[in-house]
Amino acid sequence: MSKAVANTILEGFDKHYRLFREISAQAHKHFLQADWEAAKQAAISRIQMYDQRVEEAVRAVLERFPDAAKDEELWRQIKPIYIGLLYNHKQPELAETFYNSVACRVIHRRYYSNDFIFYRPAISTEHIEGDVPTYRSYYPSMGRRRRLLLKLVADFRFGQRFENLRRDLRYLLIALAPHLPQPNQLQPNFQIQLLSSPFYRNKAAYLVGRIINGHREQPFVIPVLQNEQRELYIDTILLNSEDIATLFSFARAYFMVDMEVPSAYVDFLSAILPRKPRAELYTLLGLQKQGKTMFFRDLQHHLKHSTDAFTIAPGIKGMVMLVFTLPSFPYVFKIIKDFFEPPKEPNRQLVKDKYLLVKYHDRVGRLADTLEYSDVAFPLARIDPELLTELQTKAASSIELEGDYLIIRHLYIERRLTPLNLYLRDADEARRRAVIKEYGNAIRELAGANIFPGDMLLKNFGVTRGGRVVFYDYDEICYMTECNFRRIPPPSSLEDEMLDHAWYSVGESDVFPEQFLNFAFPVERDRRLFLLYHQALIDPEFWLATQRSIEQGQQSDVFPYPEAMRFCQRLANSDQLPGRHRRAA
Repeated sequence: MSKAVANTILEGFDKHYRLFREISAQAHKHFLQADWEAAKQAAISRIQMYDQRVEEAVRAVLERFPDAAKDEELWRQIKPIYIGLLYNHKQPELAETFYNSVACRVIHRRYYSNDFIFYRPAISTEHIEGDVPTYRSYYPSMGRRRRLLLKLVADFRFGQRFENLRRDLRYLLIALAPHLPQPNQLQPNFQIQLLSSPFYRNKAAYLVGRIINGHREQPFVIPVLQNEQRELYIDTILLNSEDIATLFSFARAYFMVDMEVPSAYVDFLSAILPRKPRAELYTLLGLQKQGKTMFFRDLQHHLKHSTDAFTIAPGIKGMVMLVFTLPSFPYVFKIIKDFFEPPKEPNRQLVKDKYLLVKYHDRVGRLADTLEYSDVAFPLARIDPELLTELQTKAASSIELEGDYLIIRHLYIERRLTPLNLYLRDADEARRRAVIKEYGNAIRELAGANIFPGDMLLKNFGVTRGGRVVFYDYDEICYMTECNFRRIPPPSSLEDEMLDHAWYSVGESDVFPEQFLNFAFPVERDRRLFLLYHQALIDPEFWLATQRSIEQGQQSDVFPYPEAMRFCQRLANSDQLPGRHRRAA
């Protein structure tokens, strides 16, 4: 029976990953057809499919083997058999995580131990070979670099005409020139390596690679877009590691990539993004369950090598979420409170729905991704007494004390950011100007993506290490199209002005942009700076015009790199580069 259970679970995983690859491969067709709505629906379907396949596998196990739920000895036998089945498997780490998901739903946590599940990986992912190589290698000669770039692009077989490929290759050569070795610097291993599958997201396809010369490596990413006539063009090339890291930010939607051996793609990306956790890379490739598994292992490893306690997170406490952190670990842990402080109305399921909305939506680099967990055990000795009291007082239904552990039934985990209100408290004038401009940019870009943050308070926005502003409090988030943006009507009399409440009616969906400044900026100089950069945001017409664009099916172009980096901006005025470079459709 043990072998039969192991085979049932692996069959469930193989079905899952086959469907995962199929839907990821469809991104190529959606891109060429400029079918952005289909691409969006495919992204949502791919996120949902993991739990669907796990539930199928759980039902299959329980229907065929009803005693499996409590038979501890059976699970001791299943795991080593399952490990044997993964020999020569192309996705062993994902199959182990799938096994954990099934096992943990079949048996209660009181019945299983680390002997029953993959607490650590059992199968190495090093040097796994797929039927198709993970990356292609090109060996350029000094006089034929343009021809090499032509082959590099042609090998992807986009199957669609380029607007002006000759011009684009010239752009690439000029941008690459400072990063390519001179003849006297060439090393025997000089080559360009390019991942075999493009990375698709939103309206772009990204070619990801690196230049190797001796011990030096230069990463690069080439975005390919379409113009209004559905002709392709190369928009720019990213060569700075910070720009590439921003492209792979935790605040952006997951890529669609057709990968036979996902660990090989993560290995390649880790080499060009060494500061990016592997857990985050798996997540950005759409393998968020594997990202969760690896994150949890990283947390357990960190706990064994640290001694600080989990404490209440710094900043203004939220009315809906109880937030705590481990100071030595760069993340925050968020639990929905049992009761919400006024004026928030208690609705636990609504909060969960808001977080799910963010998971499914294009985050345009402005919404922090979250990892959602159930039944997580924290060592009780590492919980600060003040935090424990707060949990028992405000989130008692979400916790349980079990021996030496605090069990949290449901929580969200996010990358820790500096709350914008705390950042401004310590910022000098230059950083203050930059971050207030960024705050307004974040609101604009979210609006263009059909997202209204709801609560504009600075404490709900965070600042990344690179100074980028990201929104992370989702209990009031909604679609722009659900809002009724209004101008405040003038008072009809002096008595109206003297009232301690609004003299006009306010509907549930009404939003008054003219009030944003009053809520967001208690400091007058910050108000002036905001108005300097973003006067339009307090005018209802901006919001109404954005609403109209969304309702007409127009999708805003939000580039994951500065506009100034685009070839049409950076090089259009150069004498070397005549001609017009059109904007993406």
